[in-house]
Amino acid sequence: MSIRHLAASASADDIAAALTEDGAAIVDDLAPASVMDRAAEELQPYIAATGIGRDDFAGRRTRRTGGLIARSETCRDLVMNPLVLSAARKMLAHAATFQIHLTQVITIGPDAPAQPIHRDQWVFDFFKFPKGFEVQLNTIWAMTDFTAQNGATRVIPKSHLFDDGLKFEEKDTEPAEMAKGSVLFYTGSVYHGGGANRTDTARCGINLTYSLSWLRQEENQYLSVPFAVAETLPVELLRLMGYSYGGYALGYVDDLRDPIKVVKPDLAKSRTTNLGDAQERFRDQAKQWRGENNNA
Repeated sequence: MSIRHLAASASADDIAAALTEDGAAIVDDLAPASVMDRAAEELQPYIAATGIGRDDFAGRRTRRTGGLIARSETCRDLVMNPLVLSAARKMLAHAATFQIHLTQVITIGPDAPAQPIHRDQWVFDFFKFPKGFEVQLNTIWAMTDFTAQNGATRVIPKSHLFDDGLKFEEKDTEPAEMAKGSVLFYTGSVYHGGGANRTDTARCGINLTYSLSWLRQEENQYLSVPFAVAETLPVELLRLMGYSYGGYALGYVDDLRDPIKVVKPDLAKSRTTNLGDAQERFRDQAKQWRGENNNA
């Protein structure tokens, strides 16, 4: 079956419904092509300096350029896209909070073979999460047109419902063909892979993924984004990067300080609660737990 396409006017509910049913969906023309061109201009020096992959999975004709929050103001806006964040909230609502997991431009060069088909959630040490329990929402923004010939991401629709550890080939997949500025949404459990590039030009996509906050991020945002840059970023973006509680007692600094107040000291002078959103959600549960386990 082909990958479902949605209009840019689609709601987060529409996207979540498509992902729940198929594991993947494309939102066409979510950003103007000019936004993609601006991102490409900002990132071109870094892409040019990025080495090719060291194995078949990373791609020996593929460049993977990270650190996009530090390197591109345009990518910061894409990370915070309201529709994407709303869809992430719906798909990852079974956890207190979610975080940015990875920022990366994937540049598939000419004559690159297809990437092995995989699930992105295998990055978590191949842990077998329960079927239906999603731990990631992934997006790939088309920085160039994606076609079946130039390396469009290949997806197996509905494979988020399949068993874990299966093996597939490119012929089992469907290409996520889309115009520049469109976005492929897919879950961490869907089987997919980068396609073979049979053209003489590179295919570029901006891969921005989100995960549950109690899982380790694939890209270390605290080191990828220098502290001097982090201090200049909006609070909402910093929290998404991981400067926040990932649960009732996850991610605090020294004496139970909210990590955002380390980056933004002025917040420490405010009267805001010492509990983050995640802590607020779990506070009553923790009180109940302590009452039931008062001998601990």
